[in-house]
Amino acid sequence: MSIEHKHIEEIFPYDGSQIDASWAFKEFGIYGSSLITWIGPVNITPDNLKDFADVGLEIKSNYMVNFICEFFDCQPANMRIAYLRQRLLVMIFREILFEYGVTSKREGDDIFVDGGKLSISIATASLSSMKIHFALNLEDKGTPDDVDTIGLYDIRDENGEQVFNQDNLIDLINETADRFISELETIENDISKTNLL
Repeated sequence: MSIEHKHIEEIFPYDGSQIDASWAFKEFGIYGSSLITWIGPVNITPDNLKDFADVGLEIKSNYMVNFICEFFDCQPANMRIAYLRQRLLVMIFREILFEYGVTSKREGDDIFVDGGKLSISIATASLSSMKIHFALNLEDKGTPDDVDTIGLYDIRDENGEQVFNQDNLIDLINETADRFISELETIENDISKTNLL
């Protein structure tokens, strides 16, 4: 499976509509499976909520790093595979945090650092594709009042120094995207070279 990663420099909001099928093709002309990343505010409108558990809740943040993944390799699309890939992406990001010296906790598809919620995520499927939205707060600003949150820029090392900043953010985004894509492609390669019983 070939997956194209494209980082969009333009800042624009995530409102939930980007989880719709073929968004990357409609917006950027990208055919096939893709991973689109960008930075922007998040404010998911009620009509775009996909998780029944989120109905009535505010899902918002002033600025987040957004990942939108879409896969066409499984027909018909499979919700279970979408959620497994979502968890894989979350775990890969936690692995990278660990390498930066950041201790985190995972609850399902949510990542917490120092007790603050760092991420949001959803997986879904349409008739033609599987999709994932994964996003990370940059700062603890503009998030719901009833949720303790933390941003990447709020994380400090043992010396009180900022771990993530504008100088290394794009490297963090690209590293996460590259490892996720590599993991999925490696799985495909392993399938192709495995002798069936």
